[in-house]
Order: sequence, then C-alpha cells, then structure tokens
Amino acid sequence: MSAVLQASPRKGVDWAGLGWAFLFFWYFSGVTQLLIQVTGTAGFSGFRQAFLVSALWLVPLLLWPARARQLAAVIGALLWLCSLGSFGYFLVYGQEFSQSVIFIMFESNINESAEYLIQYFAWWMLLAFAAYALGGWLLWRKVRPVYLSRPGAFFAAALAVFISVGYPALRQFSKHDSWQAGLDNFAQRIEAATPWQLAVGYKNYSEQLANMQVLLAENASIAPLANLQDAHAGQPATLVLVIGESTNRQRMSLYGYPRQTTPELDALRDQLQVFDNVVTPRPYTIEALQQVLTFADQEHPERYLTTPSVINLMKQAGYKTYWITNQQTMTKRNTMLTTFSEQADEQFYLNNNREQNARQYDGDVLDPFAKVLADGAPRKFIVVHLLGTHMSYQYRYPPEFERFTDRSGAPDNVTDDQLPTYNSYDNAVLYNDHVVASLIKNLSGAQAKGMLLYLSDHGEAVFDAPKPDVLGRNEAAPTSPMYTVPFIVWNSPQWQAQQARDFSAALSRPYSSSHFIHTWADLAGLRFDEYDAHKSLVSNDFQAMPLLIGNPAQPKSLIDFSLIKPKTGAGELAQREKAQPAKL
Repeated sequence: MSAVLQASPRKGVDWAGLGWAFLFFWYFSGVTQLLIQVTGTAGFSGFRQAFLVSALWLVPLLLWPARARQLAAVIGALLWLCSLGSFGYFLVYGQEFSQSVIFIMFESNINESAEYLIQYFAWWMLLAFAAYALGGWLLWRKVRPVYLSRPGAFFAAALAVFISVGYPALRQFSKHDSWQAGLDNFAQRIEAATPWQLAVGYKNYSEQLANMQVLLAENASIAPLANLQDAHAGQPATLVLVIGESTNRQRMSLYGYPRQTTPELDALRDQLQVFDNVVTPRPYTIEALQQVLTFADQEHPERYLTTPSVINLMKQAGYKTYWITNQQTMTKRNTMLTTFSEQADEQFYLNNNREQNARQYDGDVLDPFAKVLADGAPRKFIVVHLLGTHMSYQYRYPPEFERFTDRSGAPDNVTDDQLPTYNSYDNAVLYNDHVVASLIKNLSGAQAKGMLLYLSDHGEAVFDAPKPDVLGRNEAAPTSPMYTVPFIVWNSPQWQAQQARDFSAALSRPYSSSHFIHTWADLAGLRFDEYDAHKSLVSNDFQAMPLLIGNPAQPKSLIDFSLIKPKTGAGELAQREKAQPAKL
C-alpha cells in the first residue's frame, strides 16, 4: 500500500487531475441530465443527484492512483454501457428512464419492440451515439494519477463516499421511522445516476410487479356481477371515460370562471351535459380512484379489493376494453392504477418519466385514441387517463398555450410571488380544455354511437378563496377547490336518440364521485343486482346522500361537504374546525 499511496512529486494537490477524473465519471450520468435541463423536461433534482453520486467513482482512483487510467477505463466502460439505455431513451422519447420503461420493455413482445424501433429510428441517432462515445473517450484521455499521502488519500476517499452516498443515506434513514422507508427514499435519491437507474429501476419494477400480480390475482377471483342485463346488448357502441387530474372546476370558464380557460368546451356547451355539484371523496389520485372505479366508498373503502371494477363490469357486458394513460406507470404510488389498467384488454402507456413533475403533454393520448377508434371491435370501452393539471403546472402545456401571463382576470388577493403559479395553472386548464374537447371531436368524427364522460379525480387549491395562501391539497385542512371537480357528459346523436333522456333535473344534484360506478352503469344501460339507483346521479330514483370527505380510516373525522357553510362565495368550504362531523 505504501508503494501505491506514495507522495506526489508535485507540490500541493493536483486539483485539475481530480476535476478531470470527476468530469469523466459524471459524463455518463450528466449528459442525459444536462439534456433534460436544457429541454426543460424535468426539475433540477435529478441533475443535482447525479452530480453528487458521481463522486463515488473517484474512490478507486484515490486509493490506487498508479492504476488510475486502467481503473477509469474499466469503470467508464461499464458506466457507458449502463448509460446507453437512458441516453437512447431520452433521444427517442424525450423522457427520463425509469422502472416504468423496464415494465414496458417486459410487457412488449418482439414484434412490438421492432415496430417501435422502426417508427422512431433515425440515422442521426447513430451519429449521436458515436459522439457520445467519443466524448467519453476524450475525457478518459485527460484522466491522470493524483497522488496523495496515505492519510490524505483515505480522507479524500471517505469524503467522496460521504458526499455521494453517505450523507443522503444518513439523511433519509434519520427522517423515516422504518428501515424500509429510509432505504426506498435513499434509492430514489441515487436513481438519477448511472448505473443506479438500472439497478434501482429493476428493483422497484420487481417489487411493484409482484404487488400488482397479487392485486390482479385477487381481482380475477372476484365473482362476476349477478344478473347483468344490457339495454344495448348486441348493438355497436363506443363508450369513453376520460379521467382528469387535479382539475378544479372553479377555474373553468365552463363553470363560470371569468378567465376563458375552457374556450373549446364553451363552444361545445350545447352538446354537453354539465353537472355542477359533483365532489370527490378524497383529494388524492389513488385513494379517489379506488372509489370512483369500484363499488368502494367512504363508508366501505376496502371494497376496491373485493368488488368488480368498472373495467370488469364493461368486459362482462361484452365490451373490448382499452386503457390509455399519460400518468406514470410503474411506481410505488401508481401500482394500483397500473393494476386497473392491466384489467383492460389493451393498454397504452405514454408517460414513463422517473418523476411525476416532468414535462409531459396530454396531447400524446390523441394518437392512440384514434387508433382505438379505428379498431374493428363493435363494442368498445375506452379509459383515457390524463395528467391534466398536475403539479408542476408549467410542465403541463406547450408554449403556444401560455395565454395567461399577467394580472388580467386574476383575483386581487393573488400576490406578485403567487401570480406565475396562478397563471400557469390556468394555462394548464386551458390546454386540458383543448385535449378533452379534441377527444370529444374525434369521437364525434368517428360517427360512433356512444358517449364520453369526463371527470377529474380531485381538484387542487391554487391560491383560491377561501384560503388564498394554500397551494396543493391537504386532507387535514380541506378547502373546496381540492374537492370540486368537473363532471361532463357528451352523447352522440344516435346514442342520445336511443336513450331519449332529459338530464336537466340532474345537473345540480349534490353528488360524490365515490358512487360513480352506479352512474356509469346507468348511462351505459346496464343493470345488475349490485346496482343501486339511489346512487346514480342521472336516475329518477336518485337520493341525495352526505357528501363525505376525509380519511375513511378515521371514520369520526369524515365531514359532509354539503353541510359546511361557505365562508365567502357559493360552494366554498369554511374552516374545518367549525364543521360538525357527519353522522354515519
């Protein structure tokens, strides 16, 4: 060891040598992260994490400086190979590599993979890969031994370990009560760097796949709905369910908001049934959709595991089912959503970003939607799950939809610091309007008999009254924007003529989307023993029920949204501490 860790013939530390070595190792994570930053695809956290974690590879060079170039060549070659997937994936899709990509890879067969390669391959990509390899080789040529004293080398190596993985590990394990939670969050911190993208991604994929397979097996064992009857049995039909994300109807001009945030839906107003008193039971996507898509509700939240989903219902009724999603696919939070999607006959996964807060446009759903409409199946049920107006709002719309940039139409209470976020949310609503209206127009243009229903999973508070300082969602401190959601139905002329129904009496009924499956069944003309007409928003037998919001795991904390008197303005939620718990 003394021969290896010999003192340098130079005076002082060769900082330039250390810098070139670090730059060489950072290159294999940093190029892709730099592209992500330049294109505005995601936030800065991945870039920062990759920068810090890259310091780990300096350790062998510090401890064995005489073999620095050989060690750098071996490590660099491995990092280059591991980084090719994320680099190439970004070139093709403009997204960051994640466990969702691994899921898609294993879900695709050889023919599908070949189709993707043919569709996206371009000759310039070969040049990009060649340039990427050349850049690594040129940096490797700059690597040279950096000699330190034995204590200095050990200290520098320990410092590199601490900066790259030690501090992040200590921070995460100290923040969480369980060892597993700390490990999961530590893995998330290093995932942005090569080769941890593959290692952590595959680990997460394996865990979430196992969880999903358990849920799918449980779903497969659920008994079918009893005595199912279909008023449209044997007839061609295309029924579409569009699930929005984080969209508060109070920020839609379709619902009276002064800014024109929904001009395209406004233009279609005469063709729409616009329900203006629908609320979500939970302000979180997974928890809300567990109830929206099954027979679970606030009083029976566990039923999503033991009752058929809306996908099961439509398959039993003889529809071919499709799931088109622009949400993340295979993450710990989204495993339940992927489980719902895997119940369908065909899936289209469009968003495989590592982070939810990444640039991803919902316009991507339009091409697969057109493909499904062209499918020859006579009876189709299509779920389109949008990313909607999810944070970060500036990533939800292309530049041409950045229409709200100043104070025009904004409330006086919005501060200068809040204004950019307030405007970006309205711009996201504007683009969401375009996507939803485009889906309606495409369905109409297909001359299909059927309907399209759009609702959001939950709302979002973005400096809205009655608490203009609140941004986001918090079940422990609810405000009405977190719960008020759009609920819109479009019927084709053929479907409307066959239904011959007047919805005018139902448009302002107080309704919780936790009972959605009964409304959907009613609109689709389906009846079965488990159907409850009292819970159908459009039934003549509808009965108003408490609009329970809150965490059903704490039943005493549930409150009735409709009983809470607004503090300012119709439909606004007063302070929770002044409300009385609902009697269950």
